[in-house]
Amino acid sequence: MEGQLDNVLHYINGQFVEGVAGKSFANVNPATNEVINKVAEGFEEDVALAVAAAREAFDHGPWRTMSVKERLEYIVRIADLIDENAEEVSELESLDTGLPISQTRKQAARAAENFRFYAQMVNSRLVGETYQVENSFVNYTVHKPLGVAGLITPWNAPFMLSTWKVAPALATGNTCVLKPAEWSPLTANKLAQIIDEAGLPKGVFNVVHGFGETAGAALVAHPGVQLISFTGETKTGSEIMKNGANTLKRYSMELGGKSPAIIFPDADLEKALDAVVWGIFSFNGERCTANSRLFVHHSIMDWFVSALKERVDQIVVGDPMDPDTEVGPLIHRKHWQTVMNYIQTAREEGTEVVSGTVPAEFEKGNYIAPTLLLNCTNNMRVAQEEIFGPVLAVIPFESEEEVIRMANDVIYGLAAYVWTSNIKRAHRIAQAIDSGMVWINSQNVRDLRTPFGGSKYSGIGREGGHYSFEFYTEPQVIHVAIGDHPIPRFGTKTKKS
Repeated sequence: MEGQLDNVLHYINGQFVEGVAGKSFANVNPATNEVINKVAEGFEEDVALAVAAAREAFDHGPWRTMSVKERLEYIVRIADLIDENAEEVSELESLDTGLPISQTRKQAARAAENFRFYAQMVNSRLVGETYQVENSFVNYTVHKPLGVAGLITPWNAPFMLSTWKVAPALATGNTCVLKPAEWSPLTANKLAQIIDEAGLPKGVFNVVHGFGETAGAALVAHPGVQLISFTGETKTGSEIMKNGANTLKRYSMELGGKSPAIIFPDADLEKALDAVVWGIFSFNGERCTANSRLFVHHSIMDWFVSALKERVDQIVVGDPMDPDTEVGPLIHRKHWQTVMNYIQTAREEGTEVVSGTVPAEFEKGNYIAPTLLLNCTNNMRVAQEEIFGPVLAVIPFESEEEVIRMANDVIYGLAAYVWTSNIKRAHRIAQAIDSGMVWINSQNVRDLRTPFGGSKYSGIGREGGHYSFEFYTEPQVIHVAIGDHPIPRFGTKTKKS
């Protein structure tokens, strides 16, 4: 994209506005570390205005009381506008995050699908149940929106992950306040422009930019917010739950991961190799479900490591706007330093570090070449802690029992991948692994109908499909008397003197 972009403003009550304090912060291009534009910095006062607008829209506006058909027409309209603006969205995402344009184009398409999917799900699956008690009662349930949803999104795949939350929140009749990650504000601003163009009633959708410690904390603590959906690192998720404890909010937490990929000798090794390389090095390694721990059976370790080295050397590192680029820069210099520190830690722990190359012309950016950590053991820091970069820890195993133990010997439990042609073993291992999701003989592919989330320190709750309704709606049961049934009588006896 050419030229200086306009500064990013908050979107509150149907208007793009400066922050109350009049402050802003710089948004930086990760490929060059040059300033792209300025972003309005939100504080408690801005959050209060956004929540008040969302509260008013929910309590007194038409959003939750309009017909489902009319509300879902807005949702589909948003999807259509995303499609119309898909190329701009993709370019903004690549510029802002360093993700290769070939990958952000797919994310824009997925974002539009999120809205269409939830329009369909509300029509087909947001249904109640009826319980008849002989000829006396009919009891039935309805699903009602809760109110204001606080949506806090991460900087990796920010546009798609924002729509992953906004779509079900709005489709079910809630209003919302979105707090995007401060390192990737551009596509959240574009989403606000799209929703504004779609003509939603004012206050239904709001965006407050800023930092987690200020804007995010204020959103979490606000008593007018009933729901907090957060995607991000585990430590931040824990802090969010502490900050919101006094207001008894409902939480959905999709947190960190250190997901294992397990390769047995009888697997289709070429496909497994493709999946492993894609799973850790696409998205610049900044993917929560990345297979960052690779367990390879000792009998095929030499072949697999040799093949990995060859692939790593061939991965194209470069300008995220170049369609041929496979790995771009990391999101921010601070994160770049964190990942570099882990690579140094790996050396100190005794691993063999094998890296690809970053072309010299990209030295000003936050580039880290795809990296293998060989001769790892599962107790090393680099095998236990989430690195969130293009870094793969390779660990040998001997037996099924050993690899299950090592796969589970970590605080996280988001995803796992099993490669074997023995289908009984595949199911056995998949069910033995402590994780929210397991892929057998496949890379990470998503089915929007299925629940997404993790166990242990990887999260709380599930979103996706009709499972999102458990979070974004409140079931209410209504009891209707239909027969002549006795009612206990109180206050009819004569008091003793």
